[in-house]
This record gives sequence, structure tokens and C-alpha cells, in this order.
Amino acid sequence: MQVLETTISPQSDEFRANVEAMEAHIKAFRDVEQKVLDLAESAREKFTKRGKLLPRDRINRLLDRGSEFLELCSLAGYKMHDDKDGSMAGGGIIAGIGCVSGIRCLVVASNSAIKGGTITPAGLDKTLRLQQIAMENKLPVVSLSESGGANLNYATDIFVLGARGFANQARMSAAGIPQVTVVHGNATAGGAYQPGLSDYVITVREQAKMFLAGPPLLKAATGEIASDEELGGAEMHATVAGTAEYLAEDDADGIRQAREILGALPWNENLPLRQEPTWEEPLYDAGELLGLIPSDPKKPYDVREILARIADGSRFLDFKNDYDDQTVCGTIRIQGRAVGIIGNNGPITPAGSTKAAQFIQLCDQAGTPLLFLHNTTGFMVGTHSEQNGIIKHGSKMIQAVANCRVPKIAMVIGGSYGAGNYAMCGRGLDPRFIFAWPNSKTAVMGPAQAGKVMRIVAEEKQRKSGLEPDEKTLAFLEQATAKKLEDGSTALYGTARLWDDGLIDPRDTRTVLALVLSLCRDSEQRKLHSNSYGVARF
Repeated sequence: MQVLETTISPQSDEFRANVEAMEAHIKAFRDVEQKVLDLAESAREKFTKRGKLLPRDRINRLLDRGSEFLELCSLAGYKMHDDKDGSMAGGGIIAGIGCVSGIRCLVVASNSAIKGGTITPAGLDKTLRLQQIAMENKLPVVSLSESGGANLNYATDIFVLGARGFANQARMSAAGIPQVTVVHGNATAGGAYQPGLSDYVITVREQAKMFLAGPPLLKAATGEIASDEELGGAEMHATVAGTAEYLAEDDADGIRQAREILGALPWNENLPLRQEPTWEEPLYDAGELLGLIPSDPKKPYDVREILARIADGSRFLDFKNDYDDQTVCGTIRIQGRAVGIIGNNGPITPAGSTKAAQFIQLCDQAGTPLLFLHNTTGFMVGTHSEQNGIIKHGSKMIQAVANCRVPKIAMVIGGSYGAGNYAMCGRGLDPRFIFAWPNSKTAVMGPAQAGKVMRIVAEEKQRKSGLEPDEKTLAFLEQATAKKLEDGSTALYGTARLWDDGLIDPRDTRTVLALVLSLCRDSEQRKLHSNSYGVARF
């Protein structure tokens, strides 16, 4: 493999300007995350008085000490629904991948410190995405549950599709993916089925409350009067109803029991023995990733500069660069694991499409995972491209992306525009994981181009109607369209809508990729013990 040599000078004024711009993007999304943390922290005194731990404290106790935790979709629902200022982002859920008793799990905690952990439409979308990640990567799920259920302001938006979350739980159990739930507080109506459909349930004494209808609804519907405890208390479910297998004395005890349940599973024992790979670190500092993307999005850069800072030994095996140099294909290793790379140094041309489609098929043949590094304006347009079959060849590339069987990981590091987003395995092409840098943009086209298109269409319409074009109106339409596209293309806008699995600091790129590649490898080798219907209580 060729050792990549950088042409970037970290001491240059342009590099420093790029760093400042990237640091501003990082600060913007970190500030939002801090708002959410601060709002939850304001509930600490209330939780302490009730003898409870805050949701993030529960997660910290659950995870193996010193282990890594990759939080997912942390800003889902940002400034959507009831979230006016970003402080309630997250969809009522805290989730990520971490180690519990030596087993890598998907950890999901109700963020009950904010609006009682109630679920918005974004929270439902996040839940379904998390379940997809668990199923695709064969990850046990540990849930720390305490939620008021659906946010009733949006109940009609959640109700019908909410059943899919329960169906996924049933299918995970049948597939042999264990689910452990600690019920720390309320679990009412539909929320009661989440623990009910889990394989192992732990209820916290005098805190957990599980019922299909709480005392007020019961009285209104039937006239029966019952206390919380006799209707759905922790002890009743553990000793009478049999909904819970374990009874905990408090939050910490419930988490301890969850760890013991995971520790008793022969989960890692079922993996074949293998020699852990060895590797060299990249030759260049990861901190330099902050200065590689031009602050002016119109300026090009070489994606190989990114590769030099994430690849083992900064080594890269280039594929058919003399055939097309705008779509970069080749192979690197990340912590010893081979990865096929597709990156952008310009628009996707007809030749670039065929090159990428061939490379994807080669990776599929060899079982090599694929990493897509997005920075594309889309497919090349114009008479030359059309006559050379850009539609035909672009379709081949999309077919290859859609049908290849190896794990696909996407990282949006710059722009991701038009059908280029599809060809580079955007959300709609079902990547195993997709993350974004905070400077990234995703849209059907660039804002300026969109504005000009609308202006040209409106002007032609006026002329066809026999009217003299109104320059003031046309200018307003152009500017308004461009602003709408600009506002709807930012990284924060996209991550709020789960176009990605989270924003990351560019300096963390190699670490995140190494983790998810390891997860993909384990899932390919893990054999599950499935049954027909999942584990049921009788």
C-alpha cells in the first residue's frame, strides 16, 4: 500500500481559518448537548429526595468502569415538537453502545429528568432506529425504563407506528437477542408493554409502577378504586402477576442485578476464538482533521488528506485513479481491519459511477466492509454527461450500493447533495451506521442553485403569461428559496431528523469507525439461538 504524504501546512493562515470554522461548528452542537445536560441536572434534587438516580447516573453505574460509550442520536428532535430552544433534544431517550459485564450492548434509558421521559414523534423514530441497530449488529438491549409514555400533544402521530417498536421487541426475542429492562418508575399503558416484551424484567420496590390503566383511568372506566401498589407495584409484579423476574431495593440494586443477568449469559463464549489484529497509528495527528475542510465550501480538497489521518500507517491502496480521479476508491485498514473507501474529490461522473460500482462489487466479493466519505455536489450534469450515460451509470452505482451484502458505514464530512447522497449511501440506502461532522450539509441541491432554479422557472412562467418579469418579486423568491434550503441543510437540522446516528467531533472519527467496524465483524461471526415466537411469560 502507498503511504500517503500530506501537502497541508498546519501553520498556514488558511489551515488556521479552517480550524476556527470547524471549532465553531463543534461548539454549536456541544452547546446544545450541554443545554440538555443542564436541564436534566436541574432535576437532581427532586430525584434525590425520591431516592432515585438521574438517568445518566443510571447509565454510568450500568457500564463497565472505564469502558467506552458511543452515544447515538443525542440531538434527535432538536427544536422540533415541544423543544423550543434545544434543551429537550434527544426525544426523551438517552441511548448508546457500551460494555456491560464485558458484553457490548445497546443501552437505552428513559430521560425521565426531562418532561418525565415522555416520547415525541422524534423519540419514536429514535427508538425504531435503535432497535434496527440492535438487530443488525446482534446487540443485547438493556433498558432503564421510567417514562410517562407518549407525549399526549403528539399521541396521534405516535400511536399507529408505535406498534412497530413492540413488534421489533418480539422479533428480537425470537431472533435470540436478549433484552433486559429495569423499571425505575412509571410504565403505564403502552409503556407497560416495553418491559412486558423484554426477556428479563427487574422492578424497583416502591418506585416501579406498571399497569395498563392507572388508578384515575381505572376509576373513570370501571368505578374500581385501587392504589398504585396493589394495581401495578413492583412487589405485586414480582410476587403475584409474575411480570417481573427480579425485585430490586433501589435504582442501584436494580442496575446491579441487570449487570449480573448480562454477566451470566454465555454471550461472548459463542464467538469463535480469533487473534486480535495489530496495527500502526496514522502518521499524522488526528487534530489536523479540524483544518482540512475549507471554511469556504466552494474550495476543493483531497479526501486522501482525511485518509492519511484515519488509516493505519497512513497507507492507502488506490483503485483506478487514472480512470477517474474525482471519485476516490481504494482500501485502507483501521485498527487492523480492512475497509473499502469511496470518497469524493468532485462530482460523480459517468466514469466515476462505473468505477465505484465495480469497486463495491469487488468489496462485496471479498467481504470487505465499505466506508463512504461524503463530500459531493452530486452527479455531474450537462450535455457531455448526459450523452455519456450519467443516468445509466449512476443507476448502476446506486444498484451496487443498495444490493451489496457487506456492512456499509457512511460519514458525512462535507456536502451531500442531490442523488449523490443516495449513491454515497445516505440514510435512505440503509447504512449500518451513519455519522456526520458538524460542518456537513445535506440537501437536494445547493441553496444558491435552488434559488436560481426557482427564479428561472418563475420568470419563464411570467413571460409565458405575457407579463414583464417583476425583478423585485423574482429576487425575493430567489433569496427566500435559498434561505429555506440553507436552513434545512445544516448538520443540526439533519441530526434532529435522524438523517444520521449522531454528530461527531472530526478528531473522534478513527475511534468511532474502529468501534463500529468491530461491532460489524462480531455480528457477522455471531450465531444466535433463535426460536419461533420469542420468550413469553406464562
